Amino acid sequence: MPDQVVIEVANSVSPQQIAALERRHRLTRIESQTFQLTDTTRYLWRIPDRRSVATVVRALEADRLIASAQPNYLFTLQLDETKAATEGDAAQYELAKLRLPQAHGLAKGDGVLVAVIDSGVDANHPELTGAVAATYDTLSSPMTPHKHGTAIAGLIAAHGKLMGAAPAAHILAIRAFDGSGASAEGTTFNILKSLDWAAANGARVINMSFAGPADPAIHRSLEAAHKKGIVLIAAAGNAGPKSPPLYPAADPNVIAVTAIDADNKLFAQANRGRHIAVAAPGAQILVAIPDNSYEVSSGTSYSAAEVSGIVALMLERKDNLTPDKVRAIMLTTAKDLGPKGRDSMFGAGLADAYGALIAEGAPLTASAPRPVERVSTGAR
Repeated sequence: MPDQVVIEVANSVSPQQIAALERRHRLTRIESQTFQLTDTTRYLWRIPDRRSVATVVRALEADRLIASAQPNYLFTLQLDETKAATEGDAAQYELAKLRLPQAHGLAKGDGVLVAVIDSGVDANHPELTGAVAATYDTLSSPMTPHKHGTAIAGLIAAHGKLMGAAPAAHILAIRAFDGSGASAEGTTFNILKSLDWAAANGARVINMSFAGPADPAIHRSLEAAHKKGIVLIAAAGNAGPKSPPLYPAADPNVIAVTAIDADNKLFAQANRGRHIAVAAPGAQILVAIPDNSYEVSSGTSYSAAEVSGIVALMLERKDNLTPDKVRAIMLTTAKDLGPKGRDSMFGAGLADAYGALIAEGAPLTASAPRPVERVSTGAR
């Protein structure tokens, strides 16, 4: 956001000191919140004059009361293309590829809470009857269910004409992205609030089908969530083979998921990188959208949702799995695609829901990408 900064301070900093900070740095408070994950307080401030974000962040970083300062970055949902489709489930090729019918004979994600940080969910869609356990809205605009969030929730927990990866899982539906414009966007501050709320409300899995720049504040919250035992799943991104790694997928605490098509070919728009963990179907996927409707759409967003559902199956079957153990099992049971072994396109290969459920165990040898470094400025 061109005129906003996010700062983090210890909870011991007094209101009088915060007020003095605002005056000293000539800023206007938008909102603030205490975050349980990091045990700190963060403030969102507006720059009321023409100073650049970079200039203000540098000045804030030099202030001894401030633990961190950064831009309020923008992230975008990873939806690529859509076209009209008739209702039905004949197009759900992902079920067989992921071996979900066999997996559902062992687990359906019963009672596992999966947080969906997205653009809002149509809880009244027949595919999601009884699936949405709670909702949280970080935005001030009126809540209107958006097709991206509804599609993601459906790929995880649908149980009508469609079949989700974990049809008995429960969704924590979080709106952090405003879908009213041409592309749904969310900010650092709203994503931070979403992560904190999901953790406080018992999420075992958090699905993040969005992408943006390396964000130090989000990294710290993801690290804290990982330490609490929450499995973090993110879309690799749809920016193509020449794009640098996008976040949160490239964060070392997150399982990054890329997309393939019905022929096991990599989705052309998918990001590449050593951080890619596994692949799942994401091209031409039949999804639920608001108003009892359906469409065919593509993107790494959908692959991430399918893997989030698989993790819910794993946690129902063995609820003491740690995030690192989940990652290791998924990597060792994946079906190798592309070059032999783990690679920058497919990761370890196609996720295998049934294989992950029957795996006796896997060594914790799966390497994660290096952690993000502190940055002061950046772009979407």
